[in-house]
Amino acid sequence: MKSLRNYSIPFTGLALGKHHFEFDVDDAFFDEFEYSLVKKADLKCRVEMEKQETMMILDFHITGTIGATCDKCLSQYPHELDVHEQQIAKFSDEAIDEDDEIIALGKNEHEIVLAGLIYEYINVAVPFIASCGDEGNTPYCDKEMLDKLNDLSANNEQDENPDPRWDALKKIK
Repeated sequence: MKSLRNYSIPFTGLALGKHHFEFDVDDAFFDEFEYSLVKKADLKCRVEMEKQETMMILDFHITGTIGATCDKCLSQYPHELDVHEQQIAKFSDEAIDEDDEIIALGKNEHEIVLAGLIYEYINVAVPFIASCGDEGNTPYCDKEMLDKLNDLSANNEQDENPDPRWDALKKIK
């Protein structure tokens, strides 16, 4: 958790207005999260913070690559990310119903920790189905695996004898 301290912004001494911050998000960042979907990364996180009297508006722009595994050929490949998100942090001693859009900061707090937000934004941007691109035509694609999959699927189609019960069910339509 020590390395996550680098992903915070001390805001108490900052003047009102816009301020820019930049963070490197790499493998060490994701090592701090035990069950992370992402293990390897080379990302830049740029944060534009607009400090106002009663709140701060944080605009995140995360770009770079993460290490992903292709769901089809199982090869490792770099997946490009370009994430734009916004978060609002409000200064308040009262209990605010925290939701995904507003973070409550007490009057005694002097910094905002962004590690959880950055981690969440990156993991949400990870594709549900990862593909290394144009099948068989990228330098990352495992052509041996694709050939084996094609052979197996061709064999399954040839060996498959239709079950007569399915024919009876198709007649119901």
